Amino acid sequence: MEYGRRRRRMLRVRGRSIAWVPPLLLLAGIVLLDYNTTERFRIISWIVLVPGIAAAICGVWTTVALTLLSVVTYVVADSTWPDQYQAGLGDFVLVALGGLLAVLAAAVRVRRERETLHIQDIAETTRRTVLRPLPPRWAGLEHAGVYLAADVDARVGGDFYDIQPSPHGTRVLVGDVQGKGLGAVEAAAALLGTFREAGYHEGDLATVAERLEIRMRRHRVHLGATGREDGDRFATALLIGFHREGADEDTVELVNFGHEPPLAVGPRGVRELPSGDGLPLGLCDLAGALPPVRRVPLAAEETLLLVTDGVTEARDQSGCFYPLAREVARAVIADPRRSEPRRLVSLVRDGVLRHSRGRLDDDTTVFAVRRTTDGAAGEGEAGEGEAGDGAAGGRRGRGGGGRGGRRP
Repeated sequence: MEYGRRRRRMLRVRGRSIAWVPPLLLLAGIVLLDYNTTERFRIISWIVLVPGIAAAICGVWTTVALTLLSVVTYVVADSTWPDQYQAGLGDFVLVALGGLLAVLAAAVRVRRERETLHIQDIAETTRRTVLRPLPPRWAGLEHAGVYLAADVDARVGGDFYDIQPSPHGTRVLVGDVQGKGLGAVEAAAALLGTFREAGYHEGDLATVAERLEIRMRRHRVHLGATGREDGDRFATALLIGFHREGADEDTVELVNFGHEPPLAVGPRGVRELPSGDGLPLGLCDLAGALPPVRRVPLAAEETLLLVTDGVTEARDQSGCFYPLAREVARAVIADPRRSEPRRLVSLVRDGVLRHSRGRLDDDTTVFAVRRTTDGAAGEGEAGEGEAGDGAAGGRRGRGGGGRGGRRP
């Protein structure tokens, strides 16, 4: 479908379609060649190619017009030859029947393209609902993110992330739902809804973690009761709490539900924060306890790099995994400015795509966040802290620096 969109852009000039030009040029070329060759090389019946090409790149009514023009041109051009050299009725039937089939093919193609675009619009709306847009600076944090779906046409999957301002500080959640498809999207949406409420209202990060665990269990029970799934879905996640300004600004709180460990990236290098010693969301009852809330140091100039396993498990042709920490450390040593969230996300995204040669086996999310250095908070932060829960504003989607950007 991306190819179809590029093709449509190539066949437009100043917003107007010129898709009719190639088949019309072909029609003129066939007629001229037929007139300028001997009777032993009659190619007028090749006109049947004109409506065929029109069916592939033009709309239905344009295809109808080119079909009628082809039939009329065939009759006129063929009748100019002496009777013994005319192509005759057989070729006329071929051109007319070919044109009719071309019109039908164009109608089917246009209908399928519209259905596909409608499905993609639904996927895009779902993506923006799950991965809501965020301002580049939000709640005292500077961030950048990119989401790359393994299924390019789907453009949405089970990876998720969000930032939630609150009177108790700013909370960040990054996660990856087990499995793919709409079931994974539904689970991600359920967890994000709970995070946005509990992350704002609850003062203790451990309570937010507990609410997420309970929500995942309830979601599994509901799926099992409705018979849509066997109820074994879970999600790895990282829950991070940034303290309010003036309170322990050199540390963050971290709860790791079996997720990839975050990296603290600064001008002086890269260090790995505590790994996921807890079970994923939805499975913590097997351990009898939630993962602990850890308090870890984080300097003001350090950026937290959070990724899903689509990054760390990206393989090259020889089967080697992408060396995330090593590549980031090498780049930051060469240029300390690459520890900035936007540059860091672009660095990892490009590295993963280069390492895997663009062949992603799993949804891939890269999210980087650090405290703003100028003390500026994103718009709406004060409003949420004083007047209640508000909605976030725009974040860029799939593609660089910003799902980023996909997702986001």
